[in-house]
Amino acid sequence: MTDRATETHNAPGRAPTNAWLVLALLLAIYIFNFADRYLITGLVGPIKAEFGLGDDFMGLLMGPAFVALYVFAGVPIARLADRKSRIAIIAAGCVVWSAATVATGLATGPVSLALARVAVGIGEAAFAAPAYSLLADYFPVEKRGRAFAILGLATYFGQIAGQAGGPAIAALYDWRTAFFAMGIPGVLLGALAVLTIREPARTVPVKAVPAIPFGQMLGHLRRAPSYVLMMIGMGLGSLSGVAFGYWGPELFTRSFGIDPTVAKTAFAVNFGMAGLVGMLLFGTLSDKLTTRGREWPIRLTAAAMASATACILLVTWSDTFGMATALAIPSGLLGGGWAVGVLSSLQYILPERFRATATASFIMVTTLLGYFVGPWLTGAVSQALGGDAWSLQVGLSVAIPLGFVGALCCLLAARTLERDRAALSDA
Repeated sequence: MTDRATETHNAPGRAPTNAWLVLALLLAIYIFNFADRYLITGLVGPIKAEFGLGDDFMGLLMGPAFVALYVFAGVPIARLADRKSRIAIIAAGCVVWSAATVATGLATGPVSLALARVAVGIGEAAFAAPAYSLLADYFPVEKRGRAFAILGLATYFGQIAGQAGGPAIAALYDWRTAFFAMGIPGVLLGALAVLTIREPARTVPVKAVPAIPFGQMLGHLRRAPSYVLMMIGMGLGSLSGVAFGYWGPELFTRSFGIDPTVAKTAFAVNFGMAGLVGMLLFGTLSDKLTTRGREWPIRLTAAAMASATACILLVTWSDTFGMATALAIPSGLLGGGWAVGVLSSLQYILPERFRATATASFIMVTTLLGYFVGPWLTGAVSQALGGDAWSLQVGLSVAIPLGFVGALCCLLAARTLERDRAALSDA
């Protein structure tokens, strides 16, 4: 059976961009997406000091302020991506979130900080669903695990850039300069993407098939257990991992009494480098397991998510800096790639004509759980208990164990993957 992605590339008269070049450019854009997202987490101290803020407000900036419009903008943007140029949408979003990052460095108080953070979320809503849909057109099924894993490296490159590069720039200049340095390159990358990447021909011309009504699409998705379970599983796994990833640098600073720049750089580099390796290994192993059955990547996700959750709980309560950094290796290796199994399985079951919209709906829920609830819940518990190292450990210990529930949901999702793919194809 010929893979749809191969058919797209063989469309007569079509000269698509080299798939690996497309992936490289999307990776560069996604790195700045995550760097701009994580930057504020590496600069908690100086921002709190300048504006007199507490952990609860910083938790709001990390989570709810960013997510506020991110989730609601994502679905209409993805509906547009199912019908129009995904490249143009990605580039426009890149320009918006990059400009908003620069605006964060111009903030004059808590309100302008929050508004800039909201704008970052709006721009970043234009990336994930169109990008994964685009890569699914450029790479056949048996290569998507590696392609998605390589794109996922942006999580860790971006984390290192935001949590280590940001404080380093702030130490040399100030925290505002860090936002300027991370925001400006994104505008250039957005323009480069438009000039370089060609939108591939769609298997079925969009005018030949009317867009499925949104409510009808949601009805089909609700009746697909694997879609719902993967969505809840990834949401809870993200809640656990994002809470730790956002507050971990500050935990290192408070728990071990070392220079903030050193602590945050150590956190970003140790977890980030291990995560990079874990992401690549997961993508390769996921593609190999696909030959045994399409359900194996999501089973691998469940095992990795549960193991990673246990590891970061141990890091949270580590007694020494050395123990915490040593545990970063298994934490990163196990947690580095589990999202690849979810996303590759998701793209496998979704039909082309509403793939971007269904992906955006999926990301809306997982983002609300991961980026809205996780950072805010951790910060709120920490502030209520005093805002010191111990209270932050307790806050993280409330959020992190939900990753075990997420792993169980992913394991259950594997049972109906093929049946749901057939049902959604007939929708």
